[in-house]
Amino acid sequence: MAARAGAGDRRWLLRLVIAFAFSQAAVSMARPAVSYRALALGADERAVGVIAGVYALLPLFAAVPLGRRTDRGRCVPLLAVGAVLIGVGCGLSGTAGSLAALAAWSGVMGLGHLCFVIGAQSIVARRSSPAEQDRNFGHFTIGASLGQLVGPVAAGLLVSGHDGAMGRTSALALVVSAGVAAVSLTCLRRIEAPVIPAGTTAGPGKKPKRRGKTEPAKKSKSKSKSKPGKVSVWRILRTRGVPSGILVSLAVLSATDILTAYLPVVGEERGISPTVIGVLLSLRAAAAIACRLVMTPMIQRMGRTVLLTGSCLLGGLLCAGIALPVPVWGLALMLVALGFCLGVGQPLSMTTVVRAAPEEARSTALALRLTGNRLGQVAAPASAGLVAGVAGTGAPFMMLGVLLLGAAGLGVRSTPRDPAPAKAPAPATPAPAKAPETPGEPPVPVDGRTDRH
Repeated sequence: MAARAGAGDRRWLLRLVIAFAFSQAAVSMARPAVSYRALALGADERAVGVIAGVYALLPLFAAVPLGRRTDRGRCVPLLAVGAVLIGVGCGLSGTAGSLAALAAWSGVMGLGHLCFVIGAQSIVARRSSPAEQDRNFGHFTIGASLGQLVGPVAAGLLVSGHDGAMGRTSALALVVSAGVAAVSLTCLRRIEAPVIPAGTTAGPGKKPKRRGKTEPAKKSKSKSKSKPGKVSVWRILRTRGVPSGILVSLAVLSATDILTAYLPVVGEERGISPTVIGVLLSLRAAAAIACRLVMTPMIQRMGRTVLLTGSCLLGGLLCAGIALPVPVWGLALMLVALGFCLGVGQPLSMTTVVRAAPEEARSTALALRLTGNRLGQVAAPASAGLVAGVAGTGAPFMMLGVLLLGAAGLGVRSTPRDPAPAKAPAPATPAPAKAPETPGEPPVPVDGRTDRH
């Protein structure tokens, strides 16, 4: 019912994209600012990696319980809680005076982002028919790309490393990002469709009225509430398509996360200013937006599996290329191409998981996908910090290249094949329209009223 209700009027999706853009802008503005503030507090490459990993530590344990809760209830309250936690984490990160406090408030910010994303993805899954999922998830992730486009530029403009001012300016950027997160709260009205049980009718703007007996509706309602608890996590993870969707999403988000956290470190080493680093990160986000605007034609032309695997393969090669000592213009071209490749992974991994998972446990499956994301966000930055401390700041990007190449290989082997929408069904043998008329014999009347004599 909810999917049909949202099929005609897509204003809910526009409001959700706007809200997601503001929350993602706050996070994308805060992440580089946290790295710059950590450097101002005396952190080295390893400490920056640990702080970036703590951002995903709390969400790692909270994703599945939140997904279970979302399967059984409404999503908008989770969005509001997420926006509040993002604002609190950003604002208090700006006032942190030690690396431990900075890491803790960064974790609160990550938990808020997880709450917002689980609620938002569940709304898109509920209100989209199967034919609309690729398009709606693609448009939904445009909100993330818009936030990733604006946030780093704003952080780069506010953060300055001249005359020892990085500590003060990075704190200012974090406080401003808290205000940006608060704006997303104003866009949450009329996003979620009202739940209409079976056997009820409702007109626009009216409360649903029950029709006939209420007992079947109650039974179906209680039955649907009990279903999500019966679908085990192990059963969801064993479903073909879910593991590959989780791994692709983990690899793509780890690449985006390490780019956001470690490109400032690369910039400091190569003498690139924070403003230029912010522009480079925004170029990647702009390329992801362009990719998602043309995603439907690309899927129709290449197929979902080929597009997902090819984008991971090319993205892995481009990530490894960032480790090379290229000039700024070359780095910009590589980040634009990388943004286009990484822009494919997130929406298609969402669609892959939603289509593969049992219908009554889609929010839990999306939460498992986010658990994989957060596991990558914990392990990848920490590993990147260790690798950078041993082999230099370019080594994490080589590691990302290997991760994306592995995701491409698994995606080609374990992702369900596309249902072959491009091939039209083979024309069946034409049914004989009429019996051939023999000369001198009258045609049979259409209504079948023949002379019985």
